[in-house]
Amino acid sequence: QVRLVESGGGSVQVGGSLRLSCAASGYTSRNFYMAWFRQAPGKKREGVAAMRTGGDEIYVAASVKGRFTISEDNVENTVHLQMNSLKPEDTGMYICAAVLRAGSVFGAEYDYWGQGTQVTVSS
Repeated sequence: QVRLVESGGGSVQVGGSLRLSCAASGYTSRNFYMAWFRQAPGKKREGVAAMRTGGDEIYVAASVKGRFTISEDNVENTVHLQMNSLKPEDTGMYICAAVLRAGSVFGAEYDYWGQGTQVTVSS
């Protein structure tokens, strides 16, 4: 049973930083896609960043490029999302997903989803 547990969310002021983590357990493969999505109230879920673990593919949405960085910790089976220069529009529930089944990395075709961690950016 694959389990994804997010952590690191919180409340920050504009311009601040947060580091989100997604710990994956129960999956033996070392080569699969993991992604971060976010969803704000009244808005569609948006893909933020994605990567192929154990590989060199990284994808970052245009809305966060230059501010957000996705990385992995192979030892801890964890994917991180470093978020800098945060803006109010970055506010939302950040959700980790793993094992892309089909389609684009920012589509919804992932087999496993976490519960999410809330990020609130205030001015």
